[in-house]
Amino acid sequence: MGGPRAAREKRVMATPIASSRAAMQQKGVMAADRGRRILGVCGMHPDHQEALKKNRVVLAQQLLLGELLEHLLEKDIITLEMREHIQAKVGSFGQNVELLNLLPKRGPQAFHAFCAALRETKQSHLEDLLLTTLSDLQHVPPPLSCDYDSSLSFPVCESCPPPKHLRLSVDTVESSLDGGDGPPCLQVKPCTPEFYQTHYQLAYRLQSQPRGLALVLSNVHFTGEKDLEFRSGGDVDHSTLIALFKLLGYKVHILLDQTAQDMQEKLQDFAQLPAHRVMDSCIVALLSHGVDGGVYGVDGKLLQLQEVFRIFDNANCPSLQNKPKMFFIQACRGDETDRGVDQQDGKHHAPSPGCEESDAGREDLLKMRLPTRSDMICGYACLKGTAAMRNTKRGSWYIEALSQVFSQRACDMHVADMLVKVNALIKEREGYAPGTEFHRCKEMSEYCSTLCRHLYLFPGHPPT
Repeated sequence: MGGPRAAREKRVMATPIASSRAAMQQKGVMAADRGRRILGVCGMHPDHQEALKKNRVVLAQQLLLGELLEHLLEKDIITLEMREHIQAKVGSFGQNVELLNLLPKRGPQAFHAFCAALRETKQSHLEDLLLTTLSDLQHVPPPLSCDYDSSLSFPVCESCPPPKHLRLSVDTVESSLDGGDGPPCLQVKPCTPEFYQTHYQLAYRLQSQPRGLALVLSNVHFTGEKDLEFRSGGDVDHSTLIALFKLLGYKVHILLDQTAQDMQEKLQDFAQLPAHRVMDSCIVALLSHGVDGGVYGVDGKLLQLQEVFRIFDNANCPSLQNKPKMFFIQACRGDETDRGVDQQDGKHHAPSPGCEESDAGREDLLKMRLPTRSDMICGYACLKGTAAMRNTKRGSWYIEALSQVFSQRACDMHVADMLVKVNALIKEREGYAPGTEFHRCKEMSEYCSTLCRHLYLFPGHPPT
């Protein structure tokens, strides 16, 4: 009888009513308070819902769901069916939106469990963002954990280090215009038997198990006279590529923090591995600081890319003759930051075998001649003379886009077309770092090819 409701009713009765409008407002407050108490039992608290709503765009852009979903599953916030439903959505943005739609319906503990999962998966900057919003809604001092520092994600280029001792706020978290980032949990869609049967005859042979050898060479910690900065986020890139190439059926070799001389020697050793003879393809990914035409070793010395291609050409790597060789270069090709330009019309999106004989004397039974360099395709993170952008938390823009496209479209698209898709994603992305040279910066990837057939990766076919 003397509980919270009675006390509230006494306070309402003691309030002078100046007009019927004031009385209606008081009734509205009481009804809302009753609604809050009911939701507190069977649904998420309205303040928690509001905190999620106010940060919905940032969460949809930046959430990394892979491990986070497992934490929510463990805490009984989502079910196995819900996890599968979320992961069935195309792209990380769609998956994140689906989770954000589900959370308010998952009971009074869902918000706190979600915050704990963010903290446990090293996404505490998002937890801090939610708790700060919640404290504003409840008019109480924010927790100490809401102090933002330079550990927040920040766009930097591969040859220009970020300003030292820069103090960042939550607004400096970089985002992309389309709200899309790399897949939170890589899952490569398998090729169907029907697609394989209708495409394999015009494509490079890709049937070996494994499909080929892949080398991921990643330099993160640098020494030497060049004073090259630690590549924060570089570990995300090489981990992403290792997972992607394994899922695509490759046996992956990993090299970390190599000098220029070591890079050259170990690339030569890799190219001469006997296993290439029975494999159908090869991948080489180089992740480092760089300049036009070269990548840096951790000692600050350059390895020329032409030397890399020479190591794998038809003369020096006969085991890979007539087999497709893929190269992916995540490094700057200059130090110019692409500032971008405004579209003239102001719109956000624009519409988008035989053998030739010579009359000059023929000899029978001669071996087929090959060009010195053929059957290669190389994807570059940026254009000649420009800088490649890397997010200090989520890795480089290019590797993020590459992993997203290859995981979703390798099942039905050849590599050259997938790299066009990567170009489209990179074109739409834009840096967000107010007050720095990287605000609204752009990047444009490209590729060059001497492939002579379509290169389909045919993931999962034939089934193992």
